[in-house]
Amino acid sequence: MWQPKYKNTDRIVNAAAKTEALADVLTITSKITPKLRRENRILSIASSCAIEQNVLTLEQVKAVIDGKPVLAPPKDIREVQNAFEAYEKMLAFNPYDIDDLEAAHRIMMKDLVGSPGNLRTGNIGVVRGDEVIHIAPKPDDVSGKLADLLLWTKKTSAHPLIKSSVFHYEFEFIHPFADGNGRMGRMWQTLILAKWKKIFAWLPVENIVKEHQAEYYKAIEDSNNAGSSTPFIEFMLESIFETLQYYNKT
Repeated sequence: MWQPKYKNTDRIVNAAAKTEALADVLTITSKITPKLRRENRILSIASSCAIEQNVLTLEQVKAVIDGKPVLAPPKDIREVQNAFEAYEKMLAFNPYDIDDLEAAHRIMMKDLVGSPGNLRTGNIGVVRGDEVIHIAPKPDDVSGKLADLLLWTKKTSAHPLIKSSVFHYEFEFIHPFADGNGRMGRMWQTLILAKWKKIFAWLPVENIVKEHQAEYYKAIEDSNNAGSSTPFIEFMLESIFETLQYYNKT
């Protein structure tokens, strides 16, 4: 079976241990109330879309989800509507099933791309400004690499916090779809974690990622350069812990 490259550094092991412990505390104390669940879901969607340059404010995202009229680019409104539908259906998906992954992408990118739910058939690169920072694998390799990643994620004995972060990084590296890979990678990591501990379905880790967006991209770039997802795992585990800390203090 294919194996991703990463190291269980002390930083990763310690972050996983303290994050799991704090997640258990929040689960026992029931601090994530039904009202807070909805607020956090909206924050997750607003943050993940904002990372992709969506211009809607948090208040506008709330209005769109509540079915109220909003003066904003139709594409940005559709992105929010789609993301809300995808997150609402998230827990029904099998995180290790490629058909479910494609079905989720079909919802996430409905009316935004020509073939939502279909793996890309062309070459693609990740561009930041005028610089190409990543050339994704050739389209003929996408299906096999994605199948390998899903199988490893399903079969591995790695800690769920670690395996979900590895999945997130490797998914972005493969870039299996023509568009929407960032939103899908973030939601799918949430799904993997939520299947482990349901509280993660309602924690807006995406908001912390947005607040540390430059570090998020740097962690991906550092992992690309190292040929190992270790820097990205470290970043994600610390972001997840920061999210838990916030809600433990409130």
